Amino acid sequence: MGVMGDAPSSIERQIAAEKAAALGRSGKKLQVALEKLRRFDETARRGGRIFDPAARDDLVDIAGEALWSYIVQREAIGLIDAEYIAREYGVPPDVRLRMRPRVAVYQG
Repeated sequence: MGVMGDAPSSIERQIAAEKAAALGRSGKKLQVALEKLRRFDETARRGGRIFDPAARDDLVDIAGEALWSYIVQREAIGLIDAEYIAREYGVPPDVRLRMRPRVAVYQG
């Protein structure tokens, strides 16, 4: 709130808007990552491509990082129910197990 309990200041409204926008971007990133994994799995189930475990592994890692990022964003604004997110987004168990930031590997 602004000075002495007044309405939020312009900067406070801007900060709140940016927090909401960041949460939205993070949620969309999670949705996209999970959808790519689902499409990969569905195509493999239908026999549409030769199953590539390394490619699937990479998709799971990407989704795990997106899940981690989204949960961190939510916790930063006081929303702490990670189980709700897993249920709401239909997060597969293997993605939940890899919920972490990815580590960049130097290839110099």
